[in-house]
Amino acid sequence: MTDLNDQWFARAKDVIPGGVNSPVRAYGSVGGTPRFVQSASGPRITDAAGREYVDLVASWGPALLGHAHPEVVGAVQSAASRGLSFGAPTGAEVELADLVAQRVQVGALKPIEKVRLVSTGTEATMTAIRLARGVTGRDLLIKFAGHYHGHSDGLLAAAGSGVATLALPGSAGVPAPIAAQTLVLPYNDLDAVREVFAVHGENIAAIIVEAASANMGVVPPLPGFNAALADIAHGHGALLIMDEVLTGFRVHPAGFWGLQASQGERYLPDILTYGKVIGGGMPLAALAGRAEVMDHLAPLGPVYQAGTLSGNPLSVAAGLATLRLATPEVYAAVDDAAGRVADALDAALTAEGVVHAVPRAGSLFGVAFLPEVPRDYATALTQQSYRYAPFFHAMLDAGVSLPPSVFEAWFLTAAHDDIALERVLEALPIAARAAAEALDPTLLAQ
Repeated sequence: MTDLNDQWFARAKDVIPGGVNSPVRAYGSVGGTPRFVQSASGPRITDAAGREYVDLVASWGPALLGHAHPEVVGAVQSAASRGLSFGAPTGAEVELADLVAQRVQVGALKPIEKVRLVSTGTEATMTAIRLARGVTGRDLLIKFAGHYHGHSDGLLAAAGSGVATLALPGSAGVPAPIAAQTLVLPYNDLDAVREVFAVHGENIAAIIVEAASANMGVVPPLPGFNAALADIAHGHGALLIMDEVLTGFRVHPAGFWGLQASQGERYLPDILTYGKVIGGGMPLAALAGRAEVMDHLAPLGPVYQAGTLSGNPLSVAAGLATLRLATPEVYAAVDDAAGRVADALDAALTAEGVVHAVPRAGSLFGVAFLPEVPRDYATALTQQSYRYAPFFHAMLDAGVSLPPSVFEAWFLTAAHDDIALERVLEALPIAARAAAEALDPTLLAQ
């Protein structure tokens, strides 16, 4: 007998490609039927069949305060009562831009003077790259294998055959000449970065990097890596674009850059991109940086960018409310909850003898079925990923919703109280046992 999730998925596949509007939601790597969420509150979601789960996806990050926070919902409702969209400036846009600039500073370090609001993280990173090219007059871009910066053509490039070769298309529909403008390097490898600059330095506009990797699982930067990227780029007249779409305002009031700066790793990116938390669950993103760079954007400069829904008043209201409520106490609560779950995950898998690591970057963490934390994408791909599907479904059966891929981060919120966390902690030993009992499909095929 099928439940309502099965029914919705069957219907969705008739009218939506793959039945979903973003690929990972299809449960492709874990199997089974996606849960169609009908409501969410605090640390929990409820699916179409009425089943409740403790949620460790948190809308892939935006729900820092928990789902449907009353003050955030109230701010959106108030904004909606005044109109849904104007296609004109609003005072709230100015307040949000000012708040972002104020938050992203540590001591005398202040990388942001101006902010441009857009609607999606893809739009933010795409515009940041165009801006870097406009500022430098150069075409080439460096990105790192395993890093995701949205789905614009130049960022869906796959690595070439050698460190200093240009990339090939990583997706159907991406023209080879566009992919060839991107150099894809192994993450955490400064020698590779230096080698590419030695060959192509005069033509490289920028390096784009996730502040801390969270799209090949959580893979933190090695100590000094981000700062060294800034030094190398600036030494060759290129810019550093720090992608904080996922980490921005989640792991620290000033994002992962702020977390590093507060711990003594001092450097200045030229452009930062934000999404997720900045919109409080509504579609909103931004790029930001110092005035001499940002003022190259139209209408002041020659780099064009526009959007009918940029600075949408509902999204801005949600973002303002979320950032104003994101106090030091909120970050302490998220850090504590994340630490408890990460430690329990480690203990449960250790007890079952499962080879694993629990990589962390601030409050972000995940699981890698490897003997140690991976440092790059090639290593992350060698893990025993077949263990994740049974682990995932055991957690789901126990009422805990995890990201449906081993290559995603887990997200806690300030709303994960002791009751919610206890359900997670009780489920982990059962799931760890399922992971331990998983069979390697390559051995079964022999």
